[in-house]
Amino acid sequence: MDNIAGKKSGLSIVTNLSVLVLVVLWLIPTIGLLVSSFRDRDQISETGWWLALFPVEQAVRITPEMGDVTQEGDLYVVSGNVFGADGSGSVAAFGITSRDPGAAEAGQTYGRLKLEVLDEEGEPDTENYETAWPVDGTPEIPETDEDGRAVQSYTIDRALTMQPNGDYVWRQASEPRRAPALYVVSTQPPDFGLQNYETILTSNNMDQAFINTLTVTIPATVIPILIAAFAAYALAWMDFPGRGWLVAIVVGLLVVPLQLALVPMLTLHNEIGIGQSFLGIWLAHTGFGLPLAVYILRNYMVGLPRDIIESAKVDGATDFQVFTRIVLPLSFPALASFAIFQFLWTWNDLLVAKVFLPSNSESWVMTVKIADDLLGSRGGDWGILAAAAFVSIAVPLLVFFAMQKYLVRGLLAGSVK
Repeated sequence: MDNIAGKKSGLSIVTNLSVLVLVVLWLIPTIGLLVSSFRDRDQISETGWWLALFPVEQAVRITPEMGDVTQEGDLYVVSGNVFGADGSGSVAAFGITSRDPGAAEAGQTYGRLKLEVLDEEGEPDTENYETAWPVDGTPEIPETDEDGRAVQSYTIDRALTMQPNGDYVWRQASEPRRAPALYVVSTQPPDFGLQNYETILTSNNMDQAFINTLTVTIPATVIPILIAAFAAYALAWMDFPGRGWLVAIVVGLLVVPLQLALVPMLTLHNEIGIGQSFLGIWLAHTGFGLPLAVYILRNYMVGLPRDIIESAKVDGATDFQVFTRIVLPLSFPALASFAIFQFLWTWNDLLVAKVFLPSNSESWVMTVKIADDLLGSRGGDWGILAAAAFVSIAVPLLVFFAMQKYLVRGLLAGSVK
C-alpha cells in the first residue's frame, strides 16, 4: 500500500527534508557573508551579521575641538559636545581611558582621584583611584586603599561629566595644552555601504591579478580535459594489456592528497628549468586534475551505445575518427561537468598558486592578491574578506550557470544503465 499512486513514501519525505536541511546549512553562512560584505569594519567586530539591522553600541575615541578653558577653584575646565556643533548622537557610556571606555553610564561623572594615604611608617603617600559619582554629588571615598592604608583625603586629578546627548565637561588639575581624548560608547545606526567592494576593485594591480587568474585558470582547465579525453577513450573502448590496472591506478590517485606532491613537484620543476612560472602551475593543475577527469570521462564513455561505435568501425572509421566524430560530441555533458569542477578549483586556488607562481606582485592571482595585500598578515578585516569572496566568485558563478544543465548528467554517467 506504500506505493499507491499519488501517495508519497516515507523515503521521499526523508530525502526532501535532508535536501532542505543541506540547503539551509549552506544558505545561512552565505547570507551572513553577503551581509558582512556591506557592513562597516567596526560594526562587524561588535555584533554578528544577524543583528546587522539593529543599532550598534560602539566604543570610539573622540578628540573634540579645544574650547575655551575656564577655571573652577583648583581645576581647569573644558566643555563642549563630543558630536560637534550639531550634537547629533547619543552616548550610552563613557570613560577616560581606552582600557575601560564604558566605565560609567551617561549622566554621571567619572574621574581619577589622588588619594592621600599614610604608609606603615606614617609617611604620606598618594594612590590613584578611579570611580563614578552623580553629577551633582561627590565621589565616595574608601576608608582604605587596596593595600589597607588609611585614606586621609583626596584631590581630583581629572574628571569627565558626560550627558546622553554628548555634552561633556572635562576637569583636570593641570592646565590643558591640547584637547582631551574622550572615550564614549555610542549607539550607532546600521552602516551599510560599498566601501569594502571599492577597496578591492580599486586596489593597485587588481586588474593585473584578474588577468593572471584567467591566464592560470583557462589553460589549467583546457589542458587536462584534452589529455583526459584521449586517455578515457583508450581505457573505455580500446583493448590493450594492463587496461584494468590503469583504471585501478586512476581511481587510487583520486585519494592522494595534493599537499604530498607540492614540494617534490616544485623540486622537479626547478630541475627542468620551469621553476615558478605559469607553465609550471599549468602542469601542476593538470597533474592534480587528471585523475578526476579520466575517471569521470571514462565512466561516461563506457556507457555510450556500443552499436554506434561498432557500426562506425565496420564502416572503416579509425579509433581517432570514432573518438573525434562520435565519442567526443556525445561526451559533452561529462566534459562540461569536469570543466566546471576544474575551473572552480583553479580559480579559487590559493595554495598551488603560492607554491608554483613567483612571489612578486606582478604574478599574483586574485586569491593571493586578496590574502597577501588586502587582508595583510593577520587577516582580521572581515568586511574585506567577505566582499572579496563575492568578487572572486562572480566569474565561476557565470561558468556554473552557463553549464549547469550538463553537470548532473555528467556526474551520474556510468552509475546507471
